[in-house]
Amino acid sequence: MFVTASGVDIDEMGYAMSRLEIESELFDGGNTVHEAGSSTRPGRTFPKVDDEISQLTNLRSGPNDRLHQLVPGKRQLPVSPVRMLAGRESNYSGKGRFSSADRCHMLSRYLPVNGPWLVDQTTSRAYVSQFSADGSLFVAGFQGSNIRIYNVDRGWKVQKNILAKSLRWTVTDTSLSPDQRYLVYTSMSPVVHIVNVGSSTTESLANVTEIHEGLDFSSNDRRYSFGIFSVKFSTDGRELVAGSSDDSIYVYDLEANKLSLRIMAHTADVNTVTFADESGNLIYSGSDDNLCKVWDRRCFVAKDKPAGVLVGHLEGITFLDSRGDGRYFISNGKDQTIKLWDIRKMSSDTSCNLGYRNFEWDYRWMDYPPQARDLKHPSDGSVATYKGHSVLRTLIRCYFSPEYSTGQKYIYTGSHDSRVYIYDVVTGAQVAVLKHHTSPVRDCSWHPHYPVLVSSSWDGDVVKWEFPGNGEAPVLANERRARRQYYD
Repeated sequence: MFVTASGVDIDEMGYAMSRLEIESELFDGGNTVHEAGSSTRPGRTFPKVDDEISQLTNLRSGPNDRLHQLVPGKRQLPVSPVRMLAGRESNYSGKGRFSSADRCHMLSRYLPVNGPWLVDQTTSRAYVSQFSADGSLFVAGFQGSNIRIYNVDRGWKVQKNILAKSLRWTVTDTSLSPDQRYLVYTSMSPVVHIVNVGSSTTESLANVTEIHEGLDFSSNDRRYSFGIFSVKFSTDGRELVAGSSDDSIYVYDLEANKLSLRIMAHTADVNTVTFADESGNLIYSGSDDNLCKVWDRRCFVAKDKPAGVLVGHLEGITFLDSRGDGRYFISNGKDQTIKLWDIRKMSSDTSCNLGYRNFEWDYRWMDYPPQARDLKHPSDGSVATYKGHSVLRTLIRCYFSPEYSTGQKYIYTGSHDSRVYIYDVVTGAQVAVLKHHTSPVRDCSWHPHYPVLVSSSWDGDVVKWEFPGNGEAPVLANERRARRQYYD
């Protein structure tokens, strides 16, 4: 394992990664100027992750090699937009245009850190907030039974206000179908509800103004209650995969309208589950048993036996996000870390996951013990570990930044300390910390194409961060209404 997080606490709300005003000095000769707010300080270096993920990330977010010839001796520095544009006009790529890596090289330096601007404000905790795959819609789910779908292209107007049916405790997860016609939502119940997002009805009151069809994930011979923490559509929209409080993974066939697979996957709650790639054959899962597991539906050697196990977290896993290549994924853990995994390094042995805790601790109401912060699992098989944020009280989520605009160069996460953290995948440096909320940030989402990030919190605020900003006045902390803190 390589510990790649800087642990540097950035006191500023956010900062822009590059400015044209300073790039003439930074990239075109003269003394090196460190970009404003950067956590990479002179004389300080960070251990890097394994060479392969570094190379893959650089290939996705690095400019054409010929452009480096314009600034000899400074290959480790980004090529400025001025030089990039000059290179494009001179056809240095030989294609007469920017490549996808050229585009990411430019866009990934402009982080969505300005603002925030208020999208919505409620008296209910926000649990889920996600852009659609094309960025035209944004979904936010609240504890008070409401799920709102905003039309991003129409000034964030509410396109659908869904009042959930048979809600138990909160909306635990939502997922939009790939064609954006349907949305499923879950709670602490074995029934997943599906709503027609494409209908003309704005106020979608369950089974009053619209039918919210219930998909029963309990098999015919097992009609007992359990909750679903995580649900995802497959890429082709034909299946749903879900993780539950009865330690299981479920796959639901939407065309056949029936449960097609149940895996007794873990020995504790399955908090998070996702398809590894577009094929739908590989499934990743994370549990309160501290393990991440890989499931290959093509070759179940024995019932409920995973293709492999990934050991390294010292506490339960709250969320997983796949890089989409069927190889790498990240996990957020209650041990206050994000870990990067390569499934080619998975193990078939789970006996090494013995308990290493010699203290009593419950993340729902206690702070993480100081003596545990520097502990390391002796069998840690992760590629890298990122630290600085906090994972307490709720299943806080983390993600890779978008491939289109950043080449997945960053990892970002919500945090119990009311902030959003952005890390560099390769160096582990904290490149930005976004401050606005007054309660835990459970979920956040980066627009798939533009430098826009939306964070949602238990304080009820849903806000967007942008680069460079939309010209409006941002939300100011002293203008927000006073609220009680939510820590129970």
